[in-house]
Amino acid sequence: MSKNAARKSPAARKDQPAAKSRTRKVSKKDQIIALFLSGMNEIEDLSIITGSRPSYVGSVLQEAGLMTGYFDLYTSSAHPMNVYSKFFAGKLGFKDEETARASIELIDRLHNQFEFAQDRAGQHHALQVALLMFDRARWTGKGREADIFRQWLMSHLENADLIRDETDEALDEIEDKPNWVEQ
Repeated sequence: MSKNAARKSPAARKDQPAAKSRTRKVSKKDQIIALFLSGMNEIEDLSIITGSRPSYVGSVLQEAGLMTGYFDLYTSSAHPMNVYSKFFAGKLGFKDEETARASIELIDRLHNQFEFAQDRAGQHHALQVALLMFDRARWTGKGREADIFRQWLMSHLENADLIRDETDEALDEIEDKPNWVEQ
């Protein structure tokens, strides 16, 4: 029997799926999980060994329930970063300019609320979210949408109140004195 005939025979076809299952290629996701479960817990190391980006390793481990608290540009808003995340989760986007503008309106409204409450951490989070959306939009080729976030960020950075209060000035005076002067 020729080699081609053996390949096409029913017996050969029955053996073929078994051979494929034995030689199934292990996915990067499977590698990451297996290495993590074996005790290798550093995202950087897992990234290098599997040839994956750290953000992919972090998302695989979070989706598998093996890690919490990892955040980067690509982390889903379904994983809260802090107490402020809930105000933004599932409410932002950049699929078109209208969606980006609606997102900026929410970010701006929350930023203003945090400012009114003198909640600097909340304001900071709003700025982080705007920067995150800017980066996500620009790195996915959505230049006009990214520019909406950029313009908002620039206006808030240009108008940032850099006036320091009297407490900061008093601390500077103490710090400026030489070590040999009694304080």
